[in-house]
Amino acid sequence: RRVRAHWWATKDGDLDCIDMYLRHYSAYHYADQRERELFVGPGDKLVLRTERAEAVFVWRKFVDDCIDQRTGRKQEGVNCAVFRNESEHLSSSLIRQADAIADETWTDRRHYTYVDSKKVASKNPGYCFLAAGWKRAGVTKGGLHVLERVSP
Repeated sequence: RRVRAHWWATKDGDLDCIDMYLRHYSAYHYADQRERELFVGPGDKLVLRTERAEAVFVWRKFVDDCIDQRTGRKQEGVNCAVFRNESEHLSSSLIRQADAIADETWTDRRHYTYVDSKKVASKNPGYCFLAAGWKRAGVTKGGLHVLERVSP
């Protein structure tokens, strides 16, 4: 059975994606209330959105300063910087499709993200990533849960 792809590649300045980002718990709001022109940050990036902009997914490949508590090293791989789904599509399905796109874009096989369990309204923070085949990979010094997907 063929699965319909839901993601469209777009630019960092996509206004619909900025609106979605501003509703994400990790959104940074400027103290002077200026409007955003970009929202992803520096580095190699890929911004994905659904056709009607009801979901956004951002991949970033950059030097990440967050330390892996297990190894004492910086996080490596491609980072899911933002994922927000307000669509009818199953989040785990959207994540699997975004994984496939990232696999085609970068040779790195590790995908990772951070989840702030204090800011997520869920008894199982990151569950949609876990349902997409990701695994728990520790906790940062700041208390963020690290989730990862390592290709077989």
